Amino acid sequence: MFLENTVNYTEQFGWIEVICGSMFSGKTEELIRRLRRAQLAKQRVEIFKPEVDTRYDDEEVVSHNENRIRSTPVPASSNIRLLANNVDVVGIDEAQFFDDEIVAVCNDLANRGIRVIVAGLDMDFKGNPFGPMPALMATAEYVTKVHAVCTRTGNLAHYSYRKASNDDIVMLGETQEYEPLSRAAYYKAMKNSKTEKDNSDE
Repeated sequence: MFLENTVNYTEQFGWIEVICGSMFSGKTEELIRRLRRAQLAKQRVEIFKPEVDTRYDDEEVVSHNENRIRSTPVPASSNIRLLANNVDVVGIDEAQFFDDEIVAVCNDLANRGIRVIVAGLDMDFKGNPFGPMPALMATAEYVTKVHAVCTRTGNLAHYSYRKASNDDIVMLGETQEYEPLSRAAYYKAMKNSKTEKDNSDE
């Protein structure tokens, strides 16, 4: 369970919160909710996202159900360190698309007394840990794992199954390209797609 830190002004250190899960699990939704609460509390908030993520909007962070918040797209994580000045809270969406330096950036910000809230996919479509997310989860004070609902079984889903035949690890997409699956449904789907591929190669 996520508990917000009690504020002790004698300790001038921030902290890192990671929100992770599969596609369609509500990661961005939860990120926006926490950032809006900080804004309502009159805290200074800056939000960043990777420049490559242009699915819904070039500049705003947008959830699947159209919740949106203004953000700054950046080409590399080092830009966040330069741009996050005079802020209380930093939000970062789609952290899995950033380079490995994002881990050091988040820790530097937290050490400067900033609350850092990061959202991202914990696994890629092959079921492997995604980019810098494992290291972010390891160094964070709080990790919230959110789940989607499996489109095939109705159980909790934490795998992002790619329906499109593309082997690139980074591929932006929506419900046409991806579906959230439970472990059993994902295993079955991967087994079937391997059989189909083997048959087509013969």
